[in-house]
Amino acid sequence: MKSSITVESKKIGRKIGILVFWFFIWELCSLFVNNPLLLPSPLEVLKVLSILTGKLYFWRSVFSSIFRVLVGLLFSITMGLLIGVVAGLVKFIEELLQPFIIVVKATPVMSIIILALVWFRSSNVVIFTTILICFPIIYTNVLQGIKAVDINLIQMAKVYKVKRKYILKDVYLPSIKHYVISGVLMCLGLGWKVSVASEILSTPKYSIGLNLLNAKSTLETAELFAWTIVVVLLSFIFEALFKYYVRK
Repeated sequence: MKSSITVESKKIGRKIGILVFWFFIWELCSLFVNNPLLLPSPLEVLKVLSILTGKLYFWRSVFSSIFRVLVGLLFSITMGLLIGVVAGLVKFIEELLQPFIIVVKATPVMSIIILALVWFRSSNVVIFTTILICFPIIYTNVLQGIKAVDINLIQMAKVYKVKRKYILKDVYLPSIKHYVISGVLMCLGLGWKVSVASEILSTPKYSIGLNLLNAKSTLETAELFAWTIVVVLLSFIFEALFKYYVRK
């Protein structure tokens, strides 16, 4: 028990040391540039961040962005999982969806956001863009997982006349678990990038993206860095919570 605690403490200590190292590099670069408009120091950014956290609009913006990302991700994961399983089992569905998946993957994110601005209200642009970008990732991973299932297991189940719903529940779903986890982890990071980019262009009233745009417009570089740190932290928290859920 003590040895496991010691190992865990060493891991945490190493991660903190790595974080301090990169903050030190940031500080050195800031001193070298010697222009806070181009590269503010870490202490200056943390000071601005502490001021922001004391304001109501900061939290309204953060929670509004979290809500949009969650809705987009949940739709993406649910649709990707259900449609991916169906496409993996029915060849025609896979062939039918293939052109759509190829087009969405090849289309630049900015093009999708601009089109969404024409079609939807600003608050819905973020959700739509997140779904359209993340859905193909989950769908493709689930499809690969279905195709990777051992065909001998399926044939054996059919020989013993196992019902289709039990084959799906006890053979297919456990086999695609790691593919789904991998896809979700990719989407958790990508979802935040896409959502914030959508918010910058669609400018919903309360959003992290709008605050990033305002900071850039007023040349408040420290505030720009502070909001960026918030996005990075939220993305990290989402991934950490998901990994904890998977472990448990």
